[in-house]
Amino acid sequence: MTYPAKYPTLNETTLTPEARAILKRIIRTAFPHPGFPDEAYERMTSRIVTEADASTWFRVVLTQGLIALGAQSEQPFLELSDERALAVLRRVSDLEFFGFIRRTTVLNLYDDPQVWEALGYEGPSFDKGGYVNRGFDDLDWLPTPRVEGPEDSSVPDTGPLPYRVAQPGQPGQPGQPGQPGQPGQPAASARPQPDASAGSPAAAAAGPAPESGTGAQAPQQRGGGSK
Repeated sequence: MTYPAKYPTLNETTLTPEARAILKRIIRTAFPHPGFPDEAYERMTSRIVTEADASTWFRVVLTQGLIALGAQSEQPFLELSDERALAVLRRVSDLEFFGFIRRTTVLNLYDDPQVWEALGYEGPSFDKGGYVNRGFDDLDWLPTPRVEGPEDSSVPDTGPLPYRVAQPGQPGQPGQPGQPGQPGQPAASARPQPDASAGSPAAAAAGPAPESGTGAQAPQQRGGGSK
C-alpha cells in the first residue's frame, strides 16, 4: 500500500493518461454493458476526475487507490482479462477509492442520454406532454406478453358456496332494524338473563349482599341508623 505521506507532492499531481485508462477500465469492468457506447464510459471517467478535483481528500484517495491497484496482480491491470480484472476489483471492493468510483458511477452513468438510447428509454416525458400520445407501448425489445393460457390448462369450477349468503332486505338477517346482529342490538343469546332468584321471598329476606355496601348505607339514607 502506498501512503500519501511518502509523496508530499501527491496533492498537486493530476491523473496521467495511463491512470485515466485504468479508471475507465475499472468502470467498464464493474458496470459491464456491451451495448453502451464507449463515449459514455469516457464521459463517466471525466466526471469522476472532476469530482475528485473538487476535493483534496477524494483526489488523494483516488490517486492512492489506482497506485495500489497495480500491486494486486503480476500483470498490469489494463492487460488483464475481464474475469481476472473483476477478481481484482472484488479484492479492493471495500477500499475507499473503489467506493468513491462506485457511488459516482451509479449516480451518473445511467443519466447519460446515450445510455438512455441504448436501454430504450426515451427520456423525461413531462415537458413533452407525457407518454400517452408518444408511443408509450412501442418497446420492441420486451417479449410479447401471453394473453391466453396454454391449451391443456383449465380453470377449476368452484361451484356454489357451501353456506347461505345473507342478502340485504331479508328479515332475520344481520343489518335489519330490530333484528339480532344490527349494531346496537345484541343477539338474544348475548343479552344478560335475569336471575330467577332475584325476586324470590328468600332473596328479599336475606337482604342485599354484604359486598354491595347497600346494607350499611340504607339506614343513613333514610335518616335513621345508630350513632
